[in-house]
Parts: sequence; structure tokens; C-alpha cells
Amino acid sequence: MNFFSFLTADEIRYVHDSSLEILEETGLLVRSEKARQRFARHGANVDHQTEMVRIPAAVVESYRAMVPPTITLRGRDPAYDVTFPRKLPVIATASSAPDIMDPVTGEARRATSDDIARIAHLVNALPGFDLFSISTLADDAPRGQFSLSRFYPALKNCLKPCRTSVIDLAEVRQVLKLGELIAGSKEAYWERPFINFGYCSIVSPLTMDFDSTEMLMFYAENDITAYGTIAPMGGLSTPLSLPGMLVLMNAEWLAAATLAQMSKPGTSQIYCFLPVFADMRDGAYAPGAIEIGMMNAAVCQMARFYNVPAGGYLGLTNSKVADAQAGFEKGMSPLLGALSGVDFIVMGGLQDALMSFDFGQLEIDNEIAVMIKRVRQGFGFSKESASLEEIKATGPAGMFAANPATLERMHTATFLPDLADRKLREQWQQEGASTIHQRAMNKALEILSTPNSAALDPAVDERIRAEFEGLVAGDSVLPEGWKRLEIGPSEPKRERRISRRSRIA
Repeated sequence: MNFFSFLTADEIRYVHDSSLEILEETGLLVRSEKARQRFARHGANVDHQTEMVRIPAAVVESYRAMVPPTITLRGRDPAYDVTFPRKLPVIATASSAPDIMDPVTGEARRATSDDIARIAHLVNALPGFDLFSISTLADDAPRGQFSLSRFYPALKNCLKPCRTSVIDLAEVRQVLKLGELIAGSKEAYWERPFINFGYCSIVSPLTMDFDSTEMLMFYAENDITAYGTIAPMGGLSTPLSLPGMLVLMNAEWLAAATLAQMSKPGTSQIYCFLPVFADMRDGAYAPGAIEIGMMNAAVCQMARFYNVPAGGYLGLTNSKVADAQAGFEKGMSPLLGALSGVDFIVMGGLQDALMSFDFGQLEIDNEIAVMIKRVRQGFGFSKESASLEEIKATGPAGMFAANPATLERMHTATFLPDLADRKLREQWQQEGASTIHQRAMNKALEILSTPNSAALDPAVDERIRAEFEGLVAGDSVLPEGWKRLEIGPSEPKRERRISRRSRIA
């Protein structure tokens, strides 16, 4: 498949060479002493007094070549494991919003572990999403169980790969213990580790913080599936230009990838990014900007240059509701990413610049995700699909609707949406003139009203709860008062005098 691109081969090489120059001459501020010592042992120039690390180009080149070309993210059920790059992009929910739009009141409130359980149940049922990046925080987490209170309801209710970041190594070990209890033993878990982690070890510009860098090394040393994300902010932590951000971000990704390979050669990585540009009129965080999709096109080219998977947070929005702004911000950048060859898209469910989750938005984003995958399936050109003989047999003034081939292809040739409305206006009005968000909320309620077939076996759950005193419930249960939105027929409308056929003509 031919992918859209912005950069020429010479420009890609310039970005790479400039990144090497930055790492060798300017260097990084590295807060972790363990990381500084590791860099030093592998050929970097380290000043422990100033905490500065400068990495010669030859060192970067040798270690970045060790990054594998693929990565596998595993789910509780191996049928849901994903290895990429592959033809279709892997699509995940976006993660870690502090708030949720309450499905009963319609108002924003702090998210809890019960919300995570419901979201996990829903993600498990939605075909557009391949991975549950845990969508919210858990405000009800008991002391000492913050990340456990997120991973437990997620894994309890979803068979697909689950991932999020954690605070420190103590939390990592706690979550890994959860995995061992689910698997039945330590040996069974490590034979097929199905918990996935994320981290953000780089604080732009050119700073490696302490906790995330420690976790980067721990994950690599222990063969724990994890990937990092680079999250610069154009105009504040990078130059206010697409090329300037790309050069700086690329240098930061190379530094993190180098340290991961120094920790253990062959550690899988994703060239994953969450770049945003500040709206310089007021400094607003703008993850819905079209430049995010444009930057992703360049990131995809750099990832192919390094022969590693490309990923990005693409379907994000600044809108606070599921409106037209959310639609175009959540549609345009992921589509541009798909056309640019992105392998991994983080997009589902969040609004308000990653601050809040909405059940209806998740359903809508699922439909966007399926459409994006439809684009990447390709045109499907073949002599059979070109239908030459069918065209000749049907002939002038013929009708293709009754042909056997049409019936055979009706569910495969085109995407048939569940939520997008394609009715005539009159029928839509007679059926209540519903919005897509109303239909999406009813669809979410329908799924969550059905017992979750993915839920953990009660015996396994009992084993987990015996290990962790005071653990949150983690069950997918409908909140009291969430009812189907009754969208009644509207008043009859005056019949239109202009027929549809005459309007088309």
C-alpha cells in the first residue's frame, strides 16, 4: 500500500542526523543515577555533577538498530493478542481521564473503579477497539492500591489487551501479582504475560525524569511488555514549528529507545507520540489540532526509517460534548494517520482535552475506528471485483440490486454503520429526530444491560480478593437510574413538494 507522506528521503535523513547531533552535543538531563551509570557503561559521556548525559552518534546508531521491527500486546484471552505492524492499524481507547460524564445525570464527576469496570465491559464488545488503554482514573482507590484499582476492574471485565501507566515500581509489582493470580500461578503468568504497561520517561525538552526512567529500565530488564510515549507541547516545550518539534521529539525517542536496548537488547518499542501545539493566543492544550495528524504522517516516515512500529494519540478533541467539533477532530487526524501508515492509534472515548470520558462518545468513536480500518483494508481491486461480466450482462438501463453478486457483497463491499443516520429526513423526524449521541448512549446501555461473558471466573476472583484486602468491587453493574432515552415520534411534518429524484436531477 502506498502511504501519504510529507518528508522527502533527504528530509528524513536530516531529521535523523540532527537528532544525533543534539544527543551528542547538547545531551539530556537524566535524573536517575542508575540510568546515568548505565549510559556511561555503554559509551555515553556522563557528568554526574550536572546530571547531563551526551550520547555519541555511533552509540545511538548501534543501539537503535537493536529495536525489534514488531511488538505484541497480549490480552487475557490469546485470541485477542495483537502483533503489529499489520495491515490494519491497532486501535485503542485513550486513557487516564480524571472525570466521567455521568450516564444518569449527564454531568461531569470524578471517575471511579466501577466506571472502569463498565468501560471495560463495553470495550470488550466493541469491534473497532483492539486494546483497552484504561480510560479513567479511580477516585475511590484505597490507599496503596491506586493502579491496582484500575487494572483489576479492567482485567476482570475485558479479554482484550489492557494497559496503562503506573506511579512507581511498587505499583508495578502489585499489578504483576494480580496477573499471576489471574493466570493461576507465577509460572503460568510469565509463560504468557498478558499485562501491558506504558510510560513517559521523557519530559520535553530533553529531560528524563526519575520514576518513569526507573520503570523503563525495570520493564526492559524483566521482559515486561511496555512502551514509551513522547509528549511534547509545541511552542512551550518544543519550537513552534512542525519540523522543529519533529527534530526534538525524534532525538528524545532515540534516547529512550537507546536506554531500553542498553537495559536489554531486543526490547520491543513503539515510536509512539502525543504531540500537541499550544494555542498561543492563551496557551491552551490543543490535542484536537489538525497538526497532530500532520505530525503523525512524519512520525510514520521516521518509524519506517528505523523499521519500528509507529503509534500516536490521534483521535482526541477539545470539545466537551459529542458535537461537530468532536466529530471532525476525532475523524480527521486518525484518518490522516491511517493514510500515512500508522500502526497504532489511541483515540477512543475521551473529550475535553483528555479530561473526561463519555460512554456515548466511546460508541461513536468505535464507529470511526471501524471506518478507519475500512480505509486501510484497501480498494480490493481484482478482475473479479471489477465485475466486467456482470456489467455486460446487466446492460444499459439494467438494475444491479437484484444480482446475486450484490446480495453476496452487501455486508462486505461497504461499511454499514450502526449509529450514523441514513434515513430520509421525514422518517428521522417521525422516529423522534434523535441525535447520534442519544443513539450511542442507548447502544451503550443495551450492551451493559447484558451479563458480561468476559468477566473473571468467580473462583479466580475469590483468589484475588483474598490476596488484596479492601480491594474495590470491580464489577460491571449498571448505575441506578440509567435508563434508555425514549425518543418518541415527533409531530407530523408538512409533506415536501419537491421529490428526492427531482432534487438529485
